[in-house]
Order: sequence, then structure tokens, then C-alpha cells
Amino acid sequence: MEQINTLQNYSTEIQLALTAVLLPFAAFIINFLVLKTVLKGVGILSVFCILLSLICSGILFAKTWNHEPLHRQILWFQIGTVKIYAGLLLNNLSVLMLPVISGVALAVHIYSIAYLHGDQLYNRYFRYLSFFCFAMMALVVVDNLLLMYAFWELVGFASYLLIGFWFTREKAVQANKKAFIMNRIGDLGFLIGIMILYAHFHTFNLITLFTNPNNFSGNGLTGTWLTVAGLCFFLGAIAKSAQFPLHTWLPDAMEGPTSVSALIHAATMVAAGVFLLARVYPVFNGDVKMVITITGTFTAFMAATIALTQNDLKKILAFSTISQLGFMVAAMGIGAYSSALFHLATHAFFKCLLFLSAGVIIHEMQHLKEKLHLEIDPQNILYMGGLRKILPVTFITCIIASLALIGLPLTSGYLSKDGILIQAFEWAEGRSFFYKLIPIFILITSWLTAFYISRLLFKVFWGESRLQEMIPTFQFPASKENKLFTWPMLFLSVFCLFPVFSFNPLLYEQSWLFRGFLGADYLERENIYHTVIPAAVNLFTIPVIYIAYLRYVKQGISWFPETGFLFKLSYNQWYIDRFYQNYLVKIVQWISKMLYQFDRKVVDGFITFLTKITRFFAVCIDWADRNLVDGLINFIAFRVRDIGSFARGFQTGKVQQYLLTMLIVVLSIYIFKILI
Repeated sequence: MEQINTLQNYSTEIQLALTAVLLPFAAFIINFLVLKTVLKGVGILSVFCILLSLICSGILFAKTWNHEPLHRQILWFQIGTVKIYAGLLLNNLSVLMLPVISGVALAVHIYSIAYLHGDQLYNRYFRYLSFFCFAMMALVVVDNLLLMYAFWELVGFASYLLIGFWFTREKAVQANKKAFIMNRIGDLGFLIGIMILYAHFHTFNLITLFTNPNNFSGNGLTGTWLTVAGLCFFLGAIAKSAQFPLHTWLPDAMEGPTSVSALIHAATMVAAGVFLLARVYPVFNGDVKMVITITGTFTAFMAATIALTQNDLKKILAFSTISQLGFMVAAMGIGAYSSALFHLATHAFFKCLLFLSAGVIIHEMQHLKEKLHLEIDPQNILYMGGLRKILPVTFITCIIASLALIGLPLTSGYLSKDGILIQAFEWAEGRSFFYKLIPIFILITSWLTAFYISRLLFKVFWGESRLQEMIPTFQFPASKENKLFTWPMLFLSVFCLFPVFSFNPLLYEQSWLFRGFLGADYLERENIYHTVIPAAVNLFTIPVIYIAYLRYVKQGISWFPETGFLFKLSYNQWYIDRFYQNYLVKIVQWISKMLYQFDRKVVDGFITFLTKITRFFAVCIDWADRNLVDGLINFIAFRVRDIGSFARGFQTGKVQQYLLTMLIVVLSIYIFKILI
């Protein structure tokens, strides 16, 4: 009775959560069933629903942040004595994700109205977008692993549709297939992890599993099975959050619309892997955390080095996303749980802003390409330059987002990166040299981040347009930025600044978001030099940016010689994707061909042989049936018929004939006996 009263007291919060989640689904249903031919209505309805969802999420956040978790369940289904419950879990993690997802999604929805204007698949785009938002928001509030897995798959399916949205392009089709297949590898790991926990605890309930500290220590799940379960869950996160070695799908996924890249691959879908790590964090023991730390650190460093030499604007941002996700994963591994989630939230806004800015830049370059009849790639930064003159709002917002990505003071990125850096050094304190490599590589990656994003800015906005090399008389035409582009970017730029997250621009510990997750292995600052490290990093970042300016704008030369090993390694993305294509894919294809041949020649051959044997026996049995069985039966029948016909000849009705017949029979018997 007490539980029922408690649930009734929290009915408003539960209703707000359900409303926030179901509004995008309502937009999807209405757009799918009703507004199939109304172009403007589809976009407006989707924007209106995601706006209401953001409002509900904001109210819910204000009501439940730093309060006791709210949990409500109903019986989902029952098999024999096994009962499976479904419900909502509203704690700091879920109520933070709801406004982050809906806020970023609102900006993308408004932006998309202009970006996809005139596209033949405009209606379909907004249906997919609404469905994706529903699946992602449902994923973060459900209270059991089984439902999490269901919505996890729906998120993957929706992303498959959005990545391959322009399905007439072969690259887009290949990209969404690649993303789908590589994510299935992670999904298998996630599912196995769920099965291990259910086999041991006989429940999918997150509260039951993770609120009892004894479940994963003492007499609970320990040893090898705990390690296997943790690695399985981490495999799911590796695929979804594009960590090494399953990261190669993310750069290819840039074949979708830029607005899709902003939503899925910068803020929500790829963040689902980090969210999963946070949701099942108690499962990870020391061994698994070490694997998580090494994987995240290596991924962050590797992706940053690749971004240094890429020329495709969206791919640079894609590898930047992989690198930043590596930061978050490494932070989870070292126990910097709060900092990882802090960076997850800040990254969502500044990376989405960078992608939206990229969309405006690409849109403008495509316009110039068509107007001047040029054979250029509108996403290649080598053809850009001087765009600050005609895209002033894009230029300013892109600068703000880039400074947040670099982690310069007064930005939100400084606070979240500061936490990861300091806690990484604290974690390595007193450990062997191998452990100290983790914060060192994280530090180097921060400098690489400053360099590659500075290279992007200088190539795109500074100097003169490189189109002048193709057309000496080239001048930028008069251009006016669409307000449906600039408003969402200005909205997102506000969240790239420190006041949104903390009144103190230098201490991450005073951030309300960081303090909301202090319960998970918080590492205090132990030495004063760890406080100085972020300042030193950012002071060193300034000359790095200046060097990039000198090399790429003043001198116009590359950082590495294009014929050098380091340049080739970076430009070819460490040859990882090529290795997959040349070896793993070919091996899988070879195995598939062998299995096909085995199936065709051995399995099918055996079946064909059995078929022929069966047909032979069938023919023999048919012949025996027709000639022996039917022949015997027919012979008996014919003889009986003949005897009957013969006997009928004696049935004349004449007494004299009967007496004569009897006399003949008697005489015959008598003669037969005499002869014998």
C-alpha cells in the first residue's frame, strides 16, 4: 500500500516523462498516417512535438534533479511463474539525457526545415527523425535491460534509415549497411551480457541489479563471469560509440544529410554507448575498467591523428567525434564517472553546432559549384577559404564551438575536459609508468584537437577563396544566411559557454552537473600541479593554434610531408579500414564462397543423391505394386470371375439337365477311382 501511495505522489513526474517520450512518436504516427502529402505540415508538426518534448523534459529535470530516483513498474508479461515488469526509471542520468536529446533535436529539426527544403523525400525525412528521437528518449528512461535492448535496436534501425536516407546514392547505401552490420557485433555482446545477468539474478530490473552493492561482490556475480559480462556490455558500447576497432562505420556514415550527422553522430546515437556504460557501471570490475581505459585512450589519440590530414569537412568532424567519445570512455575506465557524463553533455551541444555550421558551409559551396559550373567536391576544405566574409553568423558560432572543442577557458568544453585531465593524472598517481601513459596520451590528444580544428577553421574561413586559383576573377556573390540555419546555431552556441554549467569558469567541481554524479568513484584533487595542468595545456594550445595559422594560411603548407610515413598513416586512417576490406572482408567473402560451394555441392549434392535414390525406390515400388501386387489381385479376381461364369452355365432351371450333370459327375468320380 505504501508503494502505491508513493507512486501516486510521483504521478506528475511519470506523466511528464511519458509525454516527453511519446510526443515524437505521435509526430511519427501522424506524419505517417495523415500528413503524407502536406510538405510544410510535416516539418512544423515534428518541430512542435519536439519543442513540447523539450518543455516537458525541462520541467521534469527541474522537479527530479538531485532528488530520490523515481521508479514505476507494471506487469509486462508472464510465462508460467516468470513475471517480466516494464517501467520508467527517473534518476539524474535519465533526466539529464532527456533535455540534452530533445534540445539538440529541436535545433536539428528547425535547421532541417531549411536544409531539406525542396527534397523529394522531405516527408520521409521528418518521419524518420521523429521515430529516432522517440527511440533514443525511450532508451534513457526505461527501467530494465530487456526494454533497453529493444529500444537500443530501434535506435540502430532508425539510424540505418537516416544514414541511407539518400538511398539512390551508392555510397549512402553502403554506409548504412556498414553501420548496421558493425553495430550488430556490439548488439550481440550487449545481448550476451544481459543473458549472463539474467541467468545469475533472474531479473532484468535495473534497480534490483545495481542498487545492491553485494550483487557484484562477495557472494554475488564475481570472477570470470563478471569479467565476461562487463566485456560484453563494453562491446555494445564500442560499436555504438564507434570505438576501436569498430569505429570505421562512423566516418562513412557522413553520407547522410548533415543535419542527420549533427543529431545522430554528434549528440545522441553515438552517445548511447557512453550512456550504456554509465547505466551498467557497477558491472565493471578492475580488469574491465582497464580494458575500457586503454580502448578509450587509444581511440581518442588515433582518431585525433587521423583528423589532422583529412580534407573532407564532415569526416574531420566525424573523427573528432570518435576522439571525444574516446575521452568519455577513458574517463569511465579511470573512474571519472561524473566528468565523462559532463563531457557527454557539453560535447552534444558544441559538436552538433559544428555539424550544423558544416552544413551551412557545404550548402554555400554547393551553391557556388552549381552557379559557376565547377567540378569540385563541396565538402573538400581545400576549395574553401575566406567564407567568413559571406557567412558571419556561421563563422562566429563555429569559432565558439571550436573553442569549446579545444577546451579553452570560458567555454563548457574547458570545464568537462578539465575534469577528465585532472582525474586522469590523479588516477595514475603512484602507479607504474604504463599507467602514467594514459593521462599523457590524453594530454597529447588535447593538443592534437586544437591543431586539427584550427586547421579546419583557417582553411575554411581565413585567407582568400581557393576558387580564385580556378577562376582568377572570382568574387563572392552577395549571400544572406537563412534564419532557420542561424537561429538553431545561436541557440546551441549559448550552451557552449561556461555559465550554463557553472558560475566558476575554471573549476569543474563547482558545476551543478558534475556534482550531480559525485557518487561514483570520485577522485579528489590531491596536488596543486594537477590544478595547474589544464591552464598549462591551454597556454600551450595558443602557440599550437598560431603554428597552424602560419602553416596553413600564411605559408600554405602541410604539417607533414605528403610523401612521409606519418602523413600516409594519418591520411589513410591508419590503414584500419583498408585492412578490414583487404583481409577481414575478403576472408569473410572467401568463407562465404566456401560455405556456398559446400552447400551447393555437398549438402545439395547429398540431398540430390537422396532424391535420386528415393525416386529409384519409388519407381521400383510402383512397378511391384502395378505388376506383382495388382497383378496377383487381378489374377485372383479374373479366376473367380471365370469360375463364376462357368458355374453360372449350370444354372438353367431344368431338372433333367441337373440330373444329367449329377450322373456325369458320379461316373467321372467312379472312373477316376477305378483308374487309380
